[in-house]
Formats: sequence, structure tokens, C-alpha cells
Amino acid sequence: MTGRLIPGVGLPVGAIIQYAYTVEDIDAEIARQIEVFGIGPWFKLGPFTPPEARYRGQPTSMSITIARAFAGTTMMELVAQHDDSPSVYREVIDRRGHGFHHFAITTDDMDAEIARLSARGYAVCFEDRVPSGGRVTYVDATTDLPGMVEIIEMTPAQEAKFAAFSHAATTWDGTDPVRIG
Repeated sequence: MTGRLIPGVGLPVGAIIQYAYTVEDIDAEIARQIEVFGIGPWFKLGPFTPPEARYRGQPTSMSITIARAFAGTTMMELVAQHDDSPSVYREVIDRRGHGFHHFAITTDDMDAEIARLSARGYAVCFEDRVPSGGRVTYVDATTDLPGMVEIIEMTPAQEAKFAAFSHAATTWDGTDPVRIG
């Protein structure tokens, strides 16, 4: 961890910012999360095909929908894959079904973070670029951990998006529970 706090979120860069789960029905799971835990609002994106997605070194054209919401300083992410294309999500779903998928950490130095985790024996298994311009990379840490690790490159646009999601959660009055974004 760098000690630098992500503006508007309150977590240091390098900390776990997100816990992610694969789900079969994203709308039903959003409703359950709101009802059981009061988490919201949810920011839903998709279905879409990640633009530069590479799964285990090969291009992939999976179709997914994601939904994210903060619960305190931690983001929850739900991922629904709509096809059978090879992906980090399909790999885990086929092996053990839906449920916990990955932890996500943030970084200011993507290459150094990949090298650090690769040195632990965690192979890169997914890479893409997100709309904020930053990169995301997943490493397969399932030999030691209950899920993969996603590394999120922090850019000013990514920080602003996370800050907006966090602010929406802390000021949420229960209205407009699902938003586009």
C-alpha cells in the first residue's frame, strides 16, 4: 500500500477496494442485496463486451453485465456473463458455480503490481482497458486464496468514478436504486 488515499473513498491505494461475485440473474441479486443488506444505489453497466479483453493471453469476446455499489468503504461488484465465451468468470462458474469470484486492489503502478503478484506465482489470466482509460488485470491466486485478484490502475477518471459511487452510497435515501454507469 502506498499510504495515498483514494480521494472521496478513504481507502489507501493498494487496499482491497472490492469483493466481486458472479451471479446468474443480476437484477434479482441487486434486489436481494438492497432488501437484505440495504446496499445501494447500484451502478449497472451492460450488457457489453470488454473492448480489449484477453483471457489467458488470447482475445475473448464475452458479453457481461456488471453492477457496483459501495457498502461503507468497500465496493461490491456483481458480474453476470451472458454467453459461454472463454473468460475468467466462465472458468470459475464452470468449476464451482456462481458465488465469490475475486478481490480487487488498486494501484498507481500496474506493471510493478503485476510483477509483485507474479513473483508469488499468480499468473495473469485476464487483461482489459476500462472506459476511464486505466487497465485492469486479473491474476489467478486461487492456489492460495478463495478467488482471483483484480488489479485496478488508478487514473484521475477512475478515482472520480469511485468517489462518485462512494458519495452516492453515503447519501442514498433509497430512491433510484439502480443507475446506469
